[in-house]
Amino acid sequence: MQESRLEKLLEFLKNEPDDEFLQYALATEYLRLNDTVKALEYYEKLVNEHPGYVGTYYHLGKLYEALNRKDDAIKIYERGMEAAQKKRDNHAFAELKVVYQEATGFDDDY
Repeated sequence: MQESRLEKLLEFLKNEPDDEFLQYALATEYLRLNDTVKALEYYEKLVNEHPGYVGTYYHLGKLYEALNRKDDAIKIYERGMEAAQKKRDNHAFAELKVVYQEATGFDDDY
C-alpha cells in the first residue's frame, strides 16, 4: 500500500522536528485535506517559532480570512510585512501588502 503524502510528511517531521519547510508543507497538506484545525496549528506554530519563514504569513492570513477572523488576518499580514522587510524579501512584502490592503480597504498604510 502506498503511503499518503501526509504520512510521509509526518514521518519526515519525526526525524527533523524543527524543519521549517516540513512544518509549512504539513500545514499546507492539512489545508488541502480541509483539516483547518491542524493547518491552523502548524501555520501558527511556524509564525511563532520561525518568524523569518516569510511564506507562512500569506497563507495563515488567508486561512484566518476564510475562518471569518479578519482582524487576525490583518495582524498577521502586518507581522508578515515586517518579517519580509527584515529579510529584504520584496516579493513577499509586495504580496502581503496587496492582501493587507484588500483586507483593510486602505491603499497607503505601508
